[in-house]
Amino acid sequence: AKVRGPVCRLTRALRHRIGSLNLNRTNTRPRQPRQPQRYPPPFIATMADPYDFDDEDLPDPSLKNIIEQDSLQWIFVGGKGGVGKTTTSCCLGTQLAKHRKKVLIVSTDPAHNLSDAFCQKIGREPTPIQGFTNLSAMEIDATEDLDKMQRSMEDATGAGSDEDGNSGIQSLMTELTNSIPGIDEAMSFSELMKQVQNMDYDVVVFDTAPTGHTLRLLSFPTILEKAFGKLMDLKDRFGGLIGQASALFGGGSPDQVQEALLGRLEETRAIINKVNTAFQDPAMTTFVCVCIPEFLSIYETERLVQELSKFGIDSHNIVVNQVLFPEKDAEELGEWFDANKDGMQKEAREICSKMMARKRMQDKYIGQCFDLYGDDFHVVLMPLLDHEVRGVEKLKDFSELLINPIDLEE
Repeated sequence: AKVRGPVCRLTRALRHRIGSLNLNRTNTRPRQPRQPQRYPPPFIATMADPYDFDDEDLPDPSLKNIIEQDSLQWIFVGGKGGVGKTTTSCCLGTQLAKHRKKVLIVSTDPAHNLSDAFCQKIGREPTPIQGFTNLSAMEIDATEDLDKMQRSMEDATGAGSDEDGNSGIQSLMTELTNSIPGIDEAMSFSELMKQVQNMDYDVVVFDTAPTGHTLRLLSFPTILEKAFGKLMDLKDRFGGLIGQASALFGGGSPDQVQEALLGRLEETRAIINKVNTAFQDPAMTTFVCVCIPEFLSIYETERLVQELSKFGIDSHNIVVNQVLFPEKDAEELGEWFDANKDGMQKEAREICSKMMARKRMQDKYIGQCFDLYGDDFHVVLMPLLDHEVRGVEKLKDFSELLINPIDLEE
């Protein structure tokens, strides 16, 4: 079988030295179903035959599968903080813009970085990216979305303001959000989904917050579908109390407030149900995991894959950023270093020694990454560059490596 690039050669070399890990875990990819197994962290691994694999059976080490899947509408990009999620999102967006009519990149991270990546001002509304005719980006603010929803309810009910300048709806909503943890984020999430669905875009790339916040975001459809179901079942029994409470807070008429609030909950529930269905459809939604070759990042990626499986969200692509010389392995570099270190100055020898230590560590975790995911996931190695990836031109150049990875055999 022909060796397909550095992935296979690096994997073969690593497996020869450290052995192969064989881990049975849940895979959300429909075409290769596996039975889920529960196990405590860290990974439970068993040794297997290091030569028992075929290069041709490995998935293509690129994101071509995402570009070629025209049915995809929502693509989430997530992982541990500081691993390059924004850069990967922007690069993926630039590649999708070559094949789709209209592409939107949305940042759901409270600490937005899209403006810094594209070197232009990006706001709450879709902003065209310079150098493209079909690529836009926006940075959302959940707090402002919730305030906007409250103002629309105030206009609908004609609620007045109290002595502190707060309307009855605002006071009631404050009490509601304080009493039900996560309801404010859920309503903001529904407003975001409603806004995105009303936009005329072929595909939306979500640049998400670090793993914990992202898992909370993705769990909203499943959790709130059940919560709203129970809440709406109780509305006939306790709906009158809502109107009376709003009157105490200075809101409009009880009937108007009850109708506005419950109507908003019904609308939110309908959006959540629609979003939940789309999230669990691998033809419409997928999640790209981003990591770096270090233990904490690889471990958090495994946790993310497990949680995505629980929510029924498809995930079969992993991008490994900041890889030192992905076209070489530590053994090759080690041979060169051993042969030349005696002729180096002390400072140069120390620098190369530290680089070799980092390379050996990276190769170790890259090997574990392929052992865990190489049979089912498209694992892409992205090199550590000499410069920052900022601006449209550099993003375009770097994005090519997502589609055409470095090939050692060329």
